[in-house]
Amino acid sequence: MNSDPPVAPSRVSHPSRRAVLGGSLALGALGALGLAGCGTSGNTRVRYWNLFGGGDGVLMVKMQDEFRAKYPNIDLEAVTLAWGAPYYTKLAMAAAGGRGPEVAIMHLARLATFAPESLLDPFDEKLMAEVGLDKSQFPPQLIERASVNGKLYAVPLDTHPLVMYYNTEIAGKAGLLGADGKLAPITSEDQFVDALKKIKAVTGVTGLAVDNGDVQPWRVFWSLYRQQDGPLELPSGGTVKMDDAKALKALTFMRRLTSEGLATVGIDYPGAVATFTAKRAGIHWNGDWEVATFTTAKLPFSMTGFPAIYGNGRAEADSHSFVLPRQRDRDPAATRATYTFISYLLKNSVTWGQAGHIPAYQPVATSAAYLELKPQSEYRDVAKDVQLDPPAWFSGSGSELENQAGVAFQAVLSGNLTPEQGLAQFKGALNKLLTTPSPE
Repeated sequence: MNSDPPVAPSRVSHPSRRAVLGGSLALGALGALGLAGCGTSGNTRVRYWNLFGGGDGVLMVKMQDEFRAKYPNIDLEAVTLAWGAPYYTKLAMAAAGGRGPEVAIMHLARLATFAPESLLDPFDEKLMAEVGLDKSQFPPQLIERASVNGKLYAVPLDTHPLVMYYNTEIAGKAGLLGADGKLAPITSEDQFVDALKKIKAVTGVTGLAVDNGDVQPWRVFWSLYRQQDGPLELPSGGTVKMDDAKALKALTFMRRLTSEGLATVGIDYPGAVATFTAKRAGIHWNGDWEVATFTTAKLPFSMTGFPAIYGNGRAEADSHSFVLPRQRDRDPAATRATYTFISYLLKNSVTWGQAGHIPAYQPVATSAAYLELKPQSEYRDVAKDVQLDPPAWFSGSGSELENQAGVAFQAVLSGNLTPEQGLAQFKGALNKLLTTPSPE
């Protein structure tokens, strides 16, 4: 929303994220790393690597097919690789040799991890303008993260934040819906606890379904911590800098939910999804990518932003972005075709929005067609203040930072560590990473 264990799933189908298309396709992709230029048909070739294997993968294939129909003179060779570390390893190897594909998808929070100035080619803003794209058409905070030393190294396709799903029937019986049929705003710890108690009274099991494994504990912690303006600085070769009091406040609240039996404990990602689907919980915290799962299950549900426990709705998020992996010699015709392809996907990303992701291209994000998507557009306002992981060589989606947070904070949720012990373990792991040279 994710990768090989212990990284959390990032799309509609948890297992599919773990084994997208298998190793044979990945090896075939690496074997096809010739120089850019003409495809077998004599047309201009554009090779595109991505990691979309769940419900959003189906929509991406649809968009690719529509592009091929509109631009028959461009041979689009799209390859889907296994999510997480395998994907980024293959991409880094190809780029390091100057033999990367023309375009690839990267999580924006991993840009610093990927050493953009050595493994990526910057975007040519003049060529972007030729296909109708400009930096002003994207959220400023995403463009800021996508830029290094004044050069643009990524173009955002979406944002995908941590959101709150809720069962409308259960919430209605619990008296939590407003006159508009939507979940009433939640703005404090006690208010959220009270809501979960009412939901538990309806379900007879629990209130909140959220997995305690993988990296979901990090997503929840980072949302709660950043709602308090909690800082996290990761100076290379130094020590982690954060506000312990605010961090402990977030962890103590997270532990309160499990210790009082209001949230699931000792459950993995598929288990949390199943708990919500089976109506054993009325609220589910997850990324925005599970829309298709609950729709297919014919579950009466809607979605809203992560609750404003500390007065604002800041939530952990990332952004699928287009990047240009380093090539020794970029073919001008292939480059122009690549920009045409990127522009087409962005301008038709209302289709992408069906997966639950919030389109980053603002002409689409504010369009009537996107606003008509329900419940996908219900949480679109969170895109204004999404919280990406702090930049470091070991941070971002599927990173070691998230892995280490998952291990430490999972132990807090289960009661095996106190909040103080969990925070100390997390900071110790980060300090070790800060003194470890980047593999890039």
